[in-house]
Order: sequence, then structure tokens, then C-alpha cells
Amino acid sequence: MKKVRIKQIKSGIGRPVRQKRTLQALGLKKMHQTLEVEATPQILGMIEKVKHLLAVEEV
Repeated sequence: MKKVRIKQIKSGIGRPVRQKRTLQALGLKKMHQTLEVEATPQILGMIEKVKHLLAVEEV
């Protein structure tokens, strides 16, 4: 399965609780942290909800 590299580029401070929890569910804990995750439909849906806080690239 494809992998996606996500990086948090904006802070979750001042965002709705739902967006903060989505960042936590993706495994992002702090700014400029980069993770490689499998591109499942569930992960892609979470990325879509907080795409304004992330930088995303395919690996």
C-alpha cells in the first residue's frame, strides 16, 4: 500500500477540539514533526479534515 509523509506546519492552538484530536490520532505531537503513514481511506479522511495544518507528500 502507498505511504504518505505528513508534517504539521501550523499549530493546533486555538483550533476546535475535534481538529486537535484528529492531529493526535494521526500521531502528531508537536510542530514540524514528520511521519510516514499508510495511505488508508481512514488516514486520508483525517488528513482531509486538517489539511490546512499539514504538509502532505506521497512517498
